[in-house]
Amino acid sequence: MTKAISSWSGGKDSSFACYLAQRQGYDVTHLVNFISKEFRRVSFHGTRAHLVARQAQAVGLLLAQYAVPPDMALYERTFKKAATTLKRQGAEAMVFGDIYLDEHRDWVERVCGEVGLIPVLPLWGRDPEGLLREFIDDGFEAVVVSAKADIFSEEWLGRRIDRSFLVDLKQLVKGKDVDVCGEKGEYHTVVVDGPLFKERLEITRGERVQRDGYWFLDVPRCRARPKPSVGGGGPK
Repeated sequence: MTKAISSWSGGKDSSFACYLAQRQGYDVTHLVNFISKEFRRVSFHGTRAHLVARQAQAVGLLLAQYAVPPDMALYERTFKKAATTLKRQGAEAMVFGDIYLDEHRDWVERVCGEVGLIPVLPLWGRDPEGLLREFIDDGFEAVVVSAKADIFSEEWLGRRIDRSFLVDLKQLVKGKDVDVCGEKGEYHTVVVDGPLFKERLEITRGERVQRDGYWFLDVPRCRARPKPSVGGGGPK
């Protein structure tokens, strides 16, 4: 079984990619997460570092978390250093949640090639709406934590990703060049439950702020809850 590490933002695409990679037979050992050195949050998502750590615990995988500066060259250097370290620990492949942006795939394939890891993209080339439906139908639960202010109003923050979300989203963006999966950065999420998770996370919704053209929902606290057992047991 090929040992893999999984690029992890805490959002729906990275979570779903990790899940599908496991179903394809990859032995995922680590989640690899990069946060802003200045703000200690996931860039563009705004998710706090400690929430990502709780996600990893709830999933039951080791977390390799690195703080990076905003400079892309320094980010790449840190990324390659992290990937090389995990390769030395046995990683053979790295999983990514990209769907169709060629410049993202080109970067992934180049950098992975330079450090000697196989790039794995389980979502690549899939229909975005079909992917979102599959994500929902497979039992994942995620909420919106950031969204472009020129597309979304503040009320979209904290919305659960479910069928009603998809219906409302399609109505909102009808006739616009907006991806329903948010592949071009239209919105970002944090995942709190799903078949990948051994525990369910309960989050505290904090302050809503607008910054740099985005709405952000702060999540200051979260706690893990046991998931109900399926089927049950005991005397009848």
